[in-house]
Amino acid sequence: MGGMNGETLMRRILDHGSRADPYPLYAELRRTPVCRQEDGSYAVSTYHEVLALLHDPRLTSTNPDQEAADDKLPPSMLGMDPPEHDRVRSLLMRQFGPPHTPGLVKDMRGDLETTVNKMIDAFPEAGEADLVDAFAYPFPVTVICRLLGVPPEDEPRFRGWADKLVASIDPRPGEDPAIRQREGAETRQELALYLNDLVEKGAGGPGDGMLFRLAGDHDAEGGPLSRLELLVAAVLLLIAGHETTVNLITNGALTLLRRPEQWERLRREPEIAPRLIEELLRFEPPVQMIPRRGALADIEIGDVTIPAGSTVALVLASGNRDPKRFTEPDTFDPDRPDIEHLGFGSGIHICFGAPLARLEAQVALTELVRRLDGARLLQDPPPYRSSAVLRGPRHLTVGFDRVLV
Repeated sequence: MGGMNGETLMRRILDHGSRADPYPLYAELRRTPVCRQEDGSYAVSTYHEVLALLHDPRLTSTNPDQEAADDKLPPSMLGMDPPEHDRVRSLLMRQFGPPHTPGLVKDMRGDLETTVNKMIDAFPEAGEADLVDAFAYPFPVTVICRLLGVPPEDEPRFRGWADKLVASIDPRPGEDPAIRQREGAETRQELALYLNDLVEKGAGGPGDGMLFRLAGDHDAEGGPLSRLELLVAAVLLLIAGHETTVNLITNGALTLLRRPEQWERLRREPEIAPRLIEELLRFEPPVQMIPRRGALADIEIGDVTIPAGSTVALVLASGNRDPKRFTEPDTFDPDRPDIEHLGFGSGIHICFGAPLARLEAQVALTELVRRLDGARLLQDPPPYRSSAVLRGPRHLTVGFDRVLV
């Protein structure tokens, strides 16, 4: 049973010094698939074991420490268990895809392409840009605003809230996490009040944006969502839909720039984008681990029993590189015949924004490789965000010869 080795490993994985390349540490962690930590919690790091636990109803998402103590909003569906979770999720899914709004995500492609190209048009002539600040960071906020039905003139306010929410979950070195957490709680409340006001005004008229469709969805089974549930879900969309997509796009650009043959291939064959994004979700997942699930009963995994009441961390990024599941797991290969990754989780909490995140990443990376001529990394490894859970570069500076039309 792992002993100090596994305990020390998890500490090293969480240490910021390991952020640029945690994968060798994950490989060591997998030697003890279910590893007890010094605080009594368990880290699970191998593919089949993580997958089994993602589907195990004895593992609860309800976690009293998860939200800041002074947060006046109730937990989102990420912190709910069935049946409450299933009711809220099914009501949201009706407005996010089949069968109720089957073309919602697919029909956004043209709008996404226009948005991405406007951002690339604004890249400096000097031939150098930070792909985080100038591209991957503003793009998902714009998309979520359009999706919810936020009037374009209010998008800058939304960006400000997104900045504060990012700071609350990913404080910079030297910042007080407790202060940032409190600011995050206040920001969530401000955002909820703004969205409530938007619904009250019926801005944009009925049916214009997901927020209004959800508010008016009275014929759903178990529905409609209460106003509070609606607002909490919308705030979750901004937080969960923003950070993960920023990291997916930035990690994707970094992965391709390190492999010029793959960058060129995507330019020549844009049709490989969907498979390339799946491999990217396996190879560099934007959510590296689910840090806190709770065991409701004793759970036997392999030759280990996780006792009831324990906290369990599911290390998705490690499972994605498990050689017992994937051949040559440390090789980035979009032609891999089977890419059943854990990048979006699995089971009842699988990321419900996954179709949108996939499309955003496909469009962003395809247009980037099409239009940036002679692109190259100016700093490798780049500086990383502090979070070990939402892992991605804080900045990604690239040089290029010119921006093609």
